[in-house]
Amino acid sequence: MGADQHLDWAASARSVLDWWREAGVDVLVDDAPRDWLAAPPPPAPAIDATAAPVVAAAALPDNLDAFLAWRVGDDAPEGAQPGAVLAEGDPAAAIAIVVDFADEHGLIGGVAGALFDRMLAAIGLSRESVYLVALTTARPLNDRLAPDMLPRLGQLTRHHLSLATPQRVLLLGQAASRAVVGTDGRSGPGILQPVNLNTVEIPAVSSLHPRFLLKQPAMKAEAWKDLQLLMGGPR
Repeated sequence: MGADQHLDWAASARSVLDWWREAGVDVLVDDAPRDWLAAPPPPAPAIDATAAPVVAAAALPDNLDAFLAWRVGDDAPEGAQPGAVLAEGDPAAAIAIVVDFADEHGLIGGVAGALFDRMLAAIGLSRESVYLVALTTARPLNDRLAPDMLPRLGQLTRHHLSLATPQRVLLLGQAASRAVVGTDGRSGPGILQPVNLNTVEIPAVSSLHPRFLLKQPAMKAEAWKDLQLLMGGPR
């Protein structure tokens, strides 16, 4: 009797696979040996196809007129703000004063502006004898700057001040203080806070915005101490 010449190869293959499955082999393996106990390689970082490409930040203008033009142009963080008020007064003044933003009356206008003028007069200054600077050219809808904006606005303001080269800086309000020196409020008693302006460091005083003083008149005495400290007197 000869060998069966009609083998069912498909059935034979299924039989072999069933045998391996019963033996516990239920996955495909590589042709080359593998160390199954080795730690798996770290996963590749996910790629967000919707993310914008990272672009190196362009150098900021290195003279004051060019910087002021750039800050209201298309390339500024807030976008084009034609006619926006970013600074007032004398850029060569020894005292620079930083506020958050302009309102409909300009930089510290209206009733708050009248109080601000009296504060300056009390220390022998005026709007014409100081350099008044805003963090941003765009007034926020709720009159509060978003915290995540402050680091970038602080960087731009410090660059702005480095081009004007004042000898001291007065920071009015929490936003200005947090953006420029990284603190939330007034300086400690008798403390001048350092502000690093590229290659030089100048002292700053954190104080209260006139808008706040109108709501909390009892704090005017503390604001007076801040002004004395700014001018080098007792606090």
